[in-house]
Amino acid sequence: MATSGRRGPYFCGIDAAMDVVAGKWKSLILWELDHHGTRRFAELRRGLPGVSEKMLIQHLREMEEDGLVHREVYPVVPPKVEYSLTEHGASLNVALASLGDWGTERIRRIGADKISVDDVAVTVPR
Repeated sequence: MATSGRRGPYFCGIDAAMDVVAGKWKSLILWELDHHGTRRFAELRRGLPGVSEKMLIQHLREMEEDGLVHREVYPVVPPKVEYSLTEHGASLNVALASLGDWGTERIRRIGADKISVDDVAVTVPR
């Protein structure tokens, strides 16, 4: 399914998995699509404050190549494009869930603030 040039060799399974999720925004794109379902590009960008258009496009293309994200283009004017998780992407989200649990516990343990997208949207210019 994947057509990416990233095909190893790998030292272990973690190495292969990190090859696919490497990048600041990929795990957050997976989370956004898992929690909100199919999203248009602008909806994804609003849900990920701070991501540049260029970086979001780059990550979405890589994730599509890796079979994590499905890109549906509708033949309408203006163009309509929607992104959704593939079965492979959903299974990666399941694998990342325990890492998210670990991170939530870390937030609690160190007393870090947890912000919402709405909080960031007020402070980050678009």
